[in-house]
Amino acid sequence: MTTDLDTLLTALYVFCDDHLTPPERRRPGRRKKLSDAELLCLAVAQVLLGFPSQHHWLRFAYGRLGHLFPYLPHQPGYHKRLTAATPLILRAI
Repeated sequence: MTTDLDTLLTALYVFCDDHLTPPERRRPGRRKKLSDAELLCLAVAQVLLGFPSQHHWLRFAYGRLGHLFPYLPHQPGYHKRLTAATPLILRAI
């Protein structure tokens, strides 16, 4: 199952990066450690795998999906980024 999930998440990331997320603009300050395409990929995978709780989802992601993402945020940061990315998520739907 892991290789199928890895393939699905890779294809989902490529689609999101190519078609949904706008190109990154240089802004003052730090760069985001987790891109919008990666965040969208994580959010879709959370729904597809049936994790209603963000805490349980991130614990699963750290254990099983950490090799796919160079950075996984903690729960408060993940929630903050998801609420900020609502327009992007609506466009993906």
